[in-house]
Amino acid sequence: MRLHVFLARAGAGSRRAMESAILAGRVQVDGVVVQALGTRIDPARDDVRLDGQPISTLPDCRLVVAVHKPPGVITTARDPEGRPTVLDLLPPDLREIRLYPVGRLDAPSEGLVLLTNDGELAERLMHPRYGHEREYSAEVRGNPPRDLPRRFADGISIGDPRPARAEVRNLRQHRGGATLRLVLREGRYRQIRRMLTAVGVKVVTLRRLRIATVRLGALAPGAVRVLNADQCAELKAAVASPPSASAAGQA
Repeated sequence: MRLHVFLARAGAGSRRAMESAILAGRVQVDGVVVQALGTRIDPARDDVRLDGQPISTLPDCRLVVAVHKPPGVITTARDPEGRPTVLDLLPPDLREIRLYPVGRLDAPSEGLVLLTNDGELAERLMHPRYGHEREYSAEVRGNPPRDLPRRFADGISIGDPRPARAEVRNLRQHRGGATLRLVLREGRYRQIRRMLTAVGVKVVTLRRLRIATVRLGALAPGAVRVLNADQCAELKAAVASPPSASAAGQA
């Protein structure tokens, strides 16, 4: 088995994160630092360590945890500046399990974040080619253009090589601003904020409501819930393969 695949399946992080860890010299196999991404190992025989910690068996229990991240909390496993992270919100029994965030949600935003020790699931949720939906609600200051749904569907420039797209499912104007629901099938850095800034409005609040089949629901800020077996199976089925070309084009 390829080393980065083993690490991901063992719950150490996503495949992409484990590739970075290998290149950074953080991984040892039988006491030797390995920095070649194509390295193959035998999970039953080789002693694999990440940052000095042994990772020699695949976990029997794969978990997915939903967290309602409040504003100001960082979506990382640890923060060198000492700011609170989503892992700090976990109860003691879940902190003992090697869970890590699936993707990011910027510090000023709030809402649904998923944590897991299932590297394969994390990879499919994060990789752009799978195009899973993420739904947000936003409150903005200023008046969005009336043709905003069309412009976002067609794609607008936010300074990246490719236009950024979003589906606007609900837009309600009110005095001084508006509230809207948006669905993304791609995830660029601060994408919604940059898209709304590009059409002349300022984001006041931004909340993530859904990732694929998992909804925030009534989960209170700072609270967590562990997905049951049926919910995990539904999520895995939803992200098992990339969407069709026609579905992807709707973004």
